[in-house]
Amino acid sequence: MTDKKTPYFFALLPILILIILLAYNVFLYGDNSLGGANQLALLFAAAAASIVGIQFGAKWKTILNGISNSISSTTPAIIILLLIGSLSGTWLLSGIVPAMIYYGLQILSPEFFLFATAIITAIVSLATGSSWSTIATIGIALVGIGQALGIPTGLIGGAIISGAYFGDKMSPLSDTTNLAPAMAGTDLFTHIRYMMYTTIPSFIITLILFLIIGFNYSSTGEQNINELLIAISNSFNINGWLFLVPLLVIMLIIKKTPAIPALLAGSILGGIFAVIFQPEIILSITDASALNTSSAYMAIINAMGGDISITTENEMINSLLSTSGMAGMLNTIWLIVCAMVFGGTMEATGLLRRVAEPIIQYANSTGNLIATTAGTCIFFNITASDQYLSIVVPGRMFADTYKEKGLAPENLSRTLEDSGTVTSVLIPWNTCGATQSAVLGVATLAYLPFCFFNLISPLMTIAYGYFGFKIKKIQSA
Repeated sequence: MTDKKTPYFFALLPILILIILLAYNVFLYGDNSLGGANQLALLFAAAAASIVGIQFGAKWKTILNGISNSISSTTPAIIILLLIGSLSGTWLLSGIVPAMIYYGLQILSPEFFLFATAIITAIVSLATGSSWSTIATIGIALVGIGQALGIPTGLIGGAIISGAYFGDKMSPLSDTTNLAPAMAGTDLFTHIRYMMYTTIPSFIITLILFLIIGFNYSSTGEQNINELLIAISNSFNINGWLFLVPLLVIMLIIKKTPAIPALLAGSILGGIFAVIFQPEIILSITDASALNTSSAYMAIINAMGGDISITTENEMINSLLSTSGMAGMLNTIWLIVCAMVFGGTMEATGLLRRVAEPIIQYANSTGNLIATTAGTCIFFNITASDQYLSIVVPGRMFADTYKEKGLAPENLSRTLEDSGTVTSVLIPWNTCGATQSAVLGVATLAYLPFCFFNLISPLMTIAYGYFGFKIKKIQSA
């Protein structure tokens, strides 16, 4: 923290620099801005924050400690990212993802695909409590199915993320669903019940929008479905036993197994199933003449760590049958580390708190208070690049203000989730946005306009605040 009060313009300066650089990078590089330009923008903004902080009394050692703590907080996310890359590799090698695509193409029609995708991911995420695990497993397969049907990846990503984040918000197993009431001072199930008032209408509107788009969208891929099915069945041994692995992973997460061991188990089982069911694929990947310990080991390690691709006679399906393993996640990890450098610097110098001070003064009515809370959560998602900070910091900032205005703490916890949890995935350099973009292979700005649930949720909670609808007061003793 700085020893003396930083002038507001100087506290805001690193954020302005970051916004300008990010906008310029998108203008120059487009989707390739995540290949290094945005990472450097975050580091330049962090450097500016350090200079401002030191100028107004912060210590360099304090800043380094803040950066270190910020980066260390993302250690689980980084490990999960690597394991997701590993899992996607072995699930391709074993035929699990191709099997999901194969059966999914026969079940899902283009008209209902987006609607069904949101429902499926919502159910899985509700059961597991994890949007990340849902997107990394079922989500990957749904992207392949949607692409085969000729649906744009931005639309597919929006449907997957909308459903996954609805389930994540409403599940008692979710970490953010437990964190928000803890910060606000209410209990878990009161929080979930109160959140239903805004979350369910937001999701219903989302489903209606996906139905309208589905019935008005003309798919170009439907006529090629039979060719795709033949190409997949000729290249892989497709059977129902392959679904045992994803079902086991989902069951592990439902049983509250932490994500890291659950994903590791899924990754290893994927490799074992590849040896059992896809020996020909292993031979083609390794150019070996016979299936033995060495060729099986090489194929599994190659799938976990690096690039593999399966070539069929159908060019359309070939683009779906490739993965980069753990190596494909390194660019995203680079982005997350740089984002945490910026967020840690801003927090350690006290600049984030200084920027937020005038915001609290604006909250002079119930509607303004809820709108200000929602805006602050989004602001922290953009600047601190972490959804947990977007819940924890505003939760601490506004808890007393809600009490002073006689508002029950579940108003705050609901607002934290409606605006902090769901918007994190919409920021390209946020840990959630960077991760889901890498996992799905869809640029954040491509799926952002179609994440209807994530866009509607903060607007819904703000509207409730201004109309005074379902705003619970503190009960007098």
